[in-house]
Amino acid sequence: MAWFLGIGITGVVLLALSLVFDGVLDSVLDGTLDGLDGRLSLPVVTGFVAMTGFGGAITMGAAGTGPVVATASGAVCGAGTGWLTYRFSRALMRDQTAVTPHGDDLVGTSGNVVTAIPADVFGELLLELAGQPVKFAARSEGPVARSVEAWVETVPTATSVVVRPVDR
Repeated sequence: MAWFLGIGITGVVLLALSLVFDGVLDSVLDGTLDGLDGRLSLPVVTGFVAMTGFGGAITMGAAGTGPVVATASGAVCGAGTGWLTYRFSRALMRDQTAVTPHGDDLVGTSGNVVTAIPADVFGELLLELAGQPVKFAARSEGPVARSVEAWVETVPTATSVVVRPVDR
């Protein structure tokens, strides 16, 4: 039973190392297993090894079986764990998030001037980007007073906008 526990602990240690050194240990076999499409990734292999060891130890301890039956039982448990790890990682890889907002999405939106904008000098404009309030450095051709609503005309950089006051 000590052998099975040792195999299980080795699998857990390798899994922890693969999480800590993310990608470094995967690069050891870089390119050799490309055709398998992640079926033999390090988390899958370590999950298989750990569960084979622990499954064998449980079978040997609980049922009092010999090492051959414990190895077979552990291998079945390990294969199941490896398959579940592979499926779970594939599901995580396919998970799509919402589209990332870009600066061009701000053109045509309006916001409130937080810090007055003198002519051709930067002030601040509060805009809503992806549902969150974000302050941008703002320029305008003419002066714009504080608390005035302004439209975004262009986005020259990721943190600045060119605006004009809204005429209502």
